[in-house]
Amino acid sequence: LYALMATAHMNTYGTTERQLACVAVKNHYHGSMNPKAQMQKEITLENALSSRMVAWPLKLYDCSLITDGASCLILTKPELANKFTETPVHIIGSGQASDTIGLYERKSLTSLAAAKIAAKKAYETAKVRPEEIDVAEVHDCFTIAEILAYEDLGFCKAGEGGKLAESGETRLGGRIPVNTSGGLKAKGHPVGATGTGQAYEIYLQLTGRAGKRQVKDAEIALSHNVGGSGATAAVHIYRRA
Repeated sequence: LYALMATAHMNTYGTTERQLACVAVKNHYHGSMNPKAQMQKEITLENALSSRMVAWPLKLYDCSLITDGASCLILTKPELANKFTETPVHIIGSGQASDTIGLYERKSLTSLAAAKIAAKKAYETAKVRPEEIDVAEVHDCFTIAEILAYEDLGFCKAGEGGKLAESGETRLGGRIPVNTSGGLKAKGHPVGATGTGQAYEIYLQLTGRAGKRQVKDAEIALSHNVGGSGATAAVHIYRRA
């Protein structure tokens, strides 16, 4: 299904296999610095582009890992949180939306409508704009999914996600670091724990505990989680206390 989205995006916008591979290379680089990542090794563009085909144009390194893992969040109101920690993180915006599970029923294969609607709700609630996000964890179940997320979340215009991946701006040190954990691609995809795992990485970033992969002065962050190949999406925005 994601290969169909990838071919549609390539046909409409000229997105390339190299741009897909850039997502994998970046996320493996981030994952190499995450002691809790399943895949703690870097790969090259050549590795990604020469890996075996799974469903054209998606190759082995375009696909996330199916991972054993767990994560835990403690959710409470601010006045209670302050009794237990000096470094709480506030959820300042949330959005959730659904779409058809059948791709053949959707108006477009080059965007996830549920993610766009969820993001709009979250931004409006948080009263922030996409350009104010300092770091993001997005649902990169496949490399094309991260490229779609760039566009659906407003980090770039429609059709420019591939170029954004290739530019290096979503890498640590770039304009908008994405998937500093290594993402589903390298950190791993424990499915039921995937969304809370994203929130855990955001907590580390906003409290200055991300080690070698720390984004300097991170204050506002976003997580984006998708199910059913875009049939449902949830977006949360966080602010450092």
